[in-house]
This record gives sequence, structure tokens and C-alpha cells, in this order.
Amino acid sequence: MKNLTNRSKIVSNKKMSFRERIYFPAILGGMRITFGHLFRRKTTVQYPEVTREFSDIYRGKHVLKRDDEGRERCTACGLCAVACPAEAITMVSAERKPGEEHLYREEKYAIVYEINMLRCIFCGDCEEACPKEAIFLTPEIVKSEYQRDRFIYGKDVLVEPADPAKRVDVSKRQTAKVLEFKKDKRYKHNK
Repeated sequence: MKNLTNRSKIVSNKKMSFRERIYFPAILGGMRITFGHLFRRKTTVQYPEVTREFSDIYRGKHVLKRDDEGRERCTACGLCAVACPAEAITMVSAERKPGEEHLYREEKYAIVYEINMLRCIFCGDCEEACPKEAIFLTPEIVKSEYQRDRFIYGKDVLVEPADPAKRVDVSKRQTAKVLEFKKDKRYKHNK
């Protein structure tokens, strides 16, 4: 049988010497590296007081953007959820009712939009897949928590705040809709 690439290697079965079999030189090499790092200056950053410098392309916490009139841009098309390699995004769509034109830009919107930040790998594929430019990754760090369920960010955390006059009205109405929807038997939350 002929090789197609002509890159075959001859593998030798060379016997190890006594010195190689006792691994003593390897142990000494490891100890040398350890002692070399032992006397170096510490690289610890005192986080709350001092922040580490991040690169310009750092991707952190997600944000769902609003348009110029304060309406949500997301139309619950699901392209971000499909593009997410970690399957961290969950959304449920709903139809806009009459009188809600000042809240949502399109007829369809996401009544539930959740990102599991423990699954998210901050790749930015959701940002690239969104045709409405509704989701962006900010340079803000995701805050640490002690309980896993606090890492599931809903619209209350993700949607950027509206102007102060509409802020309370929008959040109360949205929270009531989400609670009403979660009581429905068809809603299943994947944790």
C-alpha cells in the first residue's frame, strides 16, 4: 500500500537509560522552576480597590438594548439562542397587544429572555447573530454570587434601563407578565 503524502515517520522504540527511568533530572527541573517562582514578586491584584487592565475587545456582561424611543429592540427571533454554542440563552416570544407600542418595537417580543451565565462562554456569537442589534456584550464584569440560580439573568437584569419617567411603569408591567407566564403549565425552565 502506498502513502499519499510521503510524510511517513519512522518511530523508534529507544530504550530509556537508567537516569531517565528514575526521573531524577525531571524532578530537579521541576524543583528549579518552583524555586524560581517562589522568590518572584506576587501578581495578586486587590480587586475591589484596584482593577486589572482589560483589553479593548474584552467581552463581559450582556445587555439588551433599547431604541431611541425607549422601546425594546429584541423581537424574539431566536437567532441568538440558535447561534449560542453553549446553549445558554432561553427565550419565549409573545405578541404585542394594543397599547404596548411604546414598550416594544415589533409585533413580537420576548416575554422571557434568560441567559445562564454559568454556561455562557462569552464568545459573542449571539451579538453577531442578532439582526436587530438588540444584544451586546459590555466590558462590565459579571458579579460573583454564592447561589447558582442567581446566575440566570432575566430581562430585569439584561434590559438597559429606560428613561426615569418610564422605568417604574415598564418594570412593573413586565414583571407581572413574566409571573403570569411562568404560572402557565406550558412553561418549562431548563436549568
